[in-house]
Amino acid sequence: MASSSRSAFGALVRAWRDRLAPADAGFTVTDGRRAPGLRREELAQLAGLSVDYVLRLEQSRARNPSAQVVGALARALQLSRAERDQLYRSAGLLPPQDGTVSTHVPPGIQRLAARLGDVPIGVFSADWTLVWWNSMWSAVFGDAAVVPPAERNLARALFGNGLAHAAMPPVRSERGPDVFEVSIVADLKDAVSRYPGDAQLDRLVRELRDVSGAFAHHWATRTASAPHTTDRKTIRHPEVGDIQVDCDVLIVPGADLRMVTYTAATGSSDAGKLDLLRVAGGQTATAPPDGRPQDVGDTVGGRVDPAA
Repeated sequence: MASSSRSAFGALVRAWRDRLAPADAGFTVTDGRRAPGLRREELAQLAGLSVDYVLRLEQSRARNPSAQVVGALARALQLSRAERDQLYRSAGLLPPQDGTVSTHVPPGIQRLAARLGDVPIGVFSADWTLVWWNSMWSAVFGDAAVVPPAERNLARALFGNGLAHAAMPPVRSERGPDVFEVSIVADLKDAVSRYPGDAQLDRLVRELRDVSGAFAHHWATRTASAPHTTDRKTIRHPEVGDIQVDCDVLIVPGADLRMVTYTAATGSSDAGKLDLLRVAGGQTATAPPDGRPQDVGDTVGGRVDPAA
């Protein structure tokens, strides 16, 4: 990236960081706070990057940020599509192209999810890749930031043999495992029909057909199925034991995203377990690095710190 481009990229990041209200990003605002927008440390946390790397980007000392990093910053800064594309171009990169699965989370959806901090919320793209989650999601399912971005996919967690599968806690569906698995495969089939030119989606399907007999069977034999929308599930948590929750999948109009929420009836023992996890889990929303990376930096403690 040329010096002028690096300078423009850093200036954009600083300006948009100053513009974003901390409350809209899920942070609690206390008296005496002087920063008008996000602190650099808060942006680093939201984007899953090291504070030092964000500083070097803003000071134009870091070279050639990857598409993964730019996507993470665009999402953490709650940019519009036009602003996101501007940030990509200032980094010397082509913006995400039409006709591929989008991981862009609209600012309004991020603000809505951030203000529902009591509810575990994960936002998934059309191929069931996790692209945004809050602290309650991490408290219930574990911090997805420690899982490589390419593995943050529900289909990989169900059918794969990598870190996504290993990291997923035991979850029992009231409808039975087969119905849940079939609905996820049906959603992937629908995504393939709508995004036939998406190479990463094609690679995901081919890999899962190779490693999972169950996935290959469902893919070959199921012609249609209801999409995954609602369910009642029991999650086995390593600290509080079984939690029975209602799972609702909300479709985001115009964005081809799914917002997944987990709730328990007020006053129930399950709600009490969620309250315990909420106290221990903090209050800050997390916007992870792009779940569909082109380049993956080194990850330390869930923070991406690519070489400058």
